Amino acid sequence: MKLNSFKAYDVRGKVPSELNTEIARKIGIAFAKYLKTSKVVVGRDIRKSSEELSSALIEGLTSSGVDVVNIGLCGTEMVYFATPYFDADGGIMITASHNPPEYNGMKFVKKNSVPVGYDSGLNVIEKMIVENDLEVETKNKGKAENTDVMPAFIDNLRKFYSPDKIKPLKVVVNAGNGCAGLALNSIESKLPITMIKIFNEPDSDFPNGVPNPLLPENRQPTFEAVINNKADLGVAWDGDYDRCFFFDEKGNFIEGYYIVGLLAKSILKTNPNEKIVHDPRLIWNTLKIVSQSGGTAVLSKSGHAYIKEKMREVNSIYGGEMSAHHYFRENAYSDSGMIPFLLIIQLMSEENKKLSELVEEMISEFPCSGEINSTINDPAGKIKEIEKIYADGIKDLTDGLSVEFKDWRFNIRMSNTEPIVRLNVESKGNVRLMEEKTKELLDIIRS
Repeated sequence: MKLNSFKAYDVRGKVPSELNTEIARKIGIAFAKYLKTSKVVVGRDIRKSSEELSSALIEGLTSSGVDVVNIGLCGTEMVYFATPYFDADGGIMITASHNPPEYNGMKFVKKNSVPVGYDSGLNVIEKMIVENDLEVETKNKGKAENTDVMPAFIDNLRKFYSPDKIKPLKVVVNAGNGCAGLALNSIESKLPITMIKIFNEPDSDFPNGVPNPLLPENRQPTFEAVINNKADLGVAWDGDYDRCFFFDEKGNFIEGYYIVGLLAKSILKTNPNEKIVHDPRLIWNTLKIVSQSGGTAVLSKSGHAYIKEKMREVNSIYGGEMSAHHYFRENAYSDSGMIPFLLIIQLMSEENKKLSELVEEMISEFPCSGEINSTINDPAGKIKEIEKIYADGIKDLTDGLSVEFKDWRFNIRMSNTEPIVRLNVESKGNVRLMEEKTKELLDIIRS
């Protein structure tokens, strides 16, 4: 038997049918038993069900003799920060990130914020719950302590930027009524920028739509605020702000692919000869910039567990995915939505360039389709069919199927959780070729 809410990287499902207080309490017991923990950090997002799930989870942990550091309402990256900061044996963030309001979930890490995915422990935790193997030998109940970690978290960000190098830019910041607003309020006085805040208050009703800036319909408010305020930049976060998304001074949404290149360039400027980990979906721009900046590019399968594992393996300073997940060695190899925001405004200031100027060469040199999803009946069969059709290209199977030709390349991969294939296409300086090949592939995929 399988629990529907247990996924490849986390627990996620509808409340209360797939995730509820009873399951949350059992997860607490099983997590404590599996990891043999004595201290665990717990945080939660703004969703209506998060507080009750958090209470049930904490009850399960403390009943197993575990002390809980409850950091309350926060972003996922604050759990990643707080776990090593408090020298805890693990951390759990209650969040469904950008999913609709009726969903909730949990992300798990062990000591030093090493991720716990389905093949690295969640499968064992699920089995314990299914088989009711939840007996724990403990004489003393653990205690839960509410702790404000925000000041230490904001202070830790100073490792990544220098306020004196940042110009007084005007920046639209869109927290999407998630938790990012709390961090923005805390860091505002430490930055010389003017923040134009929209949807800044955490609100479990998400009155302005679910905070997922990857959806084109969710980008309009940031675009309008940038134009109306003549801002230098727009930045929008998802619900648990482990991802941030950028808009230039014209309100144009900048693909995460080009932000990976910018961040690699920014980091290698002061840390030459370091390794940069990237995913296989879109690669040519990243390879060029890392090479030009004196770094070494390292390919990894997509997904936070794989990127973090590869970064630890090769001691990489930064890892980036085109999906707007950015990982930093000095941040416990974890993803952050605040660090990229700080690095980009510093890079704009130091180079005295607008964001559009920083990315225009990349966009014209390596135009890309962005990720296009298609729901189909037999994803695996379709990828095999495409592999045969494009057999004359250079093939790579690191993650799904990547095929490279002289002037263009593509990557197609399956979703872990749905009957969906995800397509990315890029070319060398030829928008028309990229568009033609994207259409050609989509016709095959959807036929």
